[in-house]
Amino acid sequence: MRTALVGYGLGGAAFHAPFIEATEGLELSAVVTSNPSRQAEVAARYPSASLLSSLDEVWSGNFDLVVITTPNRFHATHARQVLEHGLNVVVDKPFAGSAAEARALASIAYSKGLMLSPFHNRRWDGDFLTVQKLLSERALGAVHKFESRFERYRPEIKSSWKESGDPADLGSILFDLGTHLVDQSVALFGRPTTVYAEIKTVRPGAKADDDVFLSLTHEGGVRSHLWMSALAADLGPRFRVLGHDAAYVKYGMDPQEDRLKAGDTPAGPGWGEEPEEAWGTLANEPYRTEPGAYQNFYASVAAGIAPVSPQDAVAGLEVIEAAKHSAVTGDAVRL
Repeated sequence: MRTALVGYGLGGAAFHAPFIEATEGLELSAVVTSNPSRQAEVAARYPSASLLSSLDEVWSGNFDLVVITTPNRFHATHARQVLEHGLNVVVDKPFAGSAAEARALASIAYSKGLMLSPFHNRRWDGDFLTVQKLLSERALGAVHKFESRFERYRPEIKSSWKESGDPADLGSILFDLGTHLVDQSVALFGRPTTVYAEIKTVRPGAKADDDVFLSLTHEGGVRSHLWMSALAADLGPRFRVLGHDAAYVKYGMDPQEDRLKAGDTPAGPGWGEEPEEAWGTLANEPYRTEPGAYQNFYASVAAGIAPVSPQDAVAGLEVIEAAKHSAVTGDAVRL
């Protein structure tokens, strides 16, 4: 599949281009960026890829797949343009700014018989794969509480659209880290029935929400507690999953992101493996973390199968919209 990557910031450079290049059945044929320094980076690392300056140049390039990793506010608009030109598309998170936008994109893709997949790569984090494994084996017994965190300590505010207070920029931490947390919860336990949220801006001078707590209640009674923060001076466990028979507790982040940022080539020997000292615990005993496997996302794309359904992105955006309403009213919102 001849693939055009649109955008070459951190997402394009670390999370997309290396996997497209490494996946059998895909070809990184072009990268769209108008930034001269990023064009130079692409030319040095991917000399066979064409350099394009705008999305409009893609339409005459005979591509099979377009990957959208532009700033958040453009995701839905760019995805719609790609679909209307009859091309398959992968869209970085957040998939869209609203559930309605997401439904419209899914409808276009369905009507044209095109692949449309949200890039929810955190489903292939090793710790998340471990939680999935434990649940499938019923190693915890009946689960009643799922706790999940993406917490950072970044008291300094960066000059970036991710820190923008303009709602159109989708810069809130709820759209950034929250998209992953909500998607993982939905993938494990299904679309929740109720949503309660506390959304705050806690860093002095910050314009975008930077500290959020969500409580989701799922059919069957499982409750997901999700934390995301840019000002957590003490980091809680990445996962804490409580069942009737045992608990799984895991600290620290999946190692794939740091390796990608360092420029490592993905999916080689030992890719996604954690050292034993980083493993979580099951019933207070060390439990091996499954290897992380971001490469499986694009392997699925190459096979012509959407790795993540756009309907899952719709469900996640419904949760985010309900969370915003809950934070204003102080009440739980029923979906």
